[in-house]
Amino acid sequence: MLRPMLLLSVLAMISAHAAPLVRLHTELGVIEVELATDQAPITVANFLKYVAAGRYSGGQFYRTVRREPDNQPHNSVKIEVIQGGVNPACSGKDWPPIPLERTRDTGLKHLDGTISMARNGPDTATSDFFICLGDQPELDFAGRRNPDGQGFAAFGRVTKGLDIVKKIQTAPADGQKLTPPICIEKIEVLP
Repeated sequence: MLRPMLLLSVLAMISAHAAPLVRLHTELGVIEVELATDQAPITVANFLKYVAAGRYSGGQFYRTVRREPDNQPHNSVKIEVIQGGVNPACSGKDWPPIPLERTRDTGLKHLDGTISMARNGPDTATSDFFICLGDQPELDFAGRRNPDGQGFAAFGRVTKGLDIVKKIQTAPADGQKLTPPICIEKIEVLP
């Protein structure tokens, strides 16, 4: 259950900005993201709930997906993203999953710099998110990356710091696992 004060905080963030800007402070630099509240309100509210609760402070970018053959050996549809999530101390303490806001319905696309929610099946996204490097149409509705064809819930785009996203993607990795993970020091909503 979402605490009433946390809910009020999230609602204030959304209503204060038509398109809220968030700043992700990482150990490699800062990434700024504009959130698409009008097009993906459920997904944006979910992300901001984790931001307001401080769950991303001490979080990690832990996964890099590159076009290199040894990085995606079992995927016939190749993509390029980095994936992050909450502080490991908060692992297993996610709020219930949210409904999938399909790109077919939102009009958003997985383009260079798009931020989107990670998921397994439809309606399973909680706190993990990813950022696209280059256009990734196979992550949209009817895309072939996920066998169910439902795509992923895009909910914003990087406005500054795409160079930092690229640094994270090219950091040392064992397969898709960043070694070591890149620390997310905090995520904050800009005034």
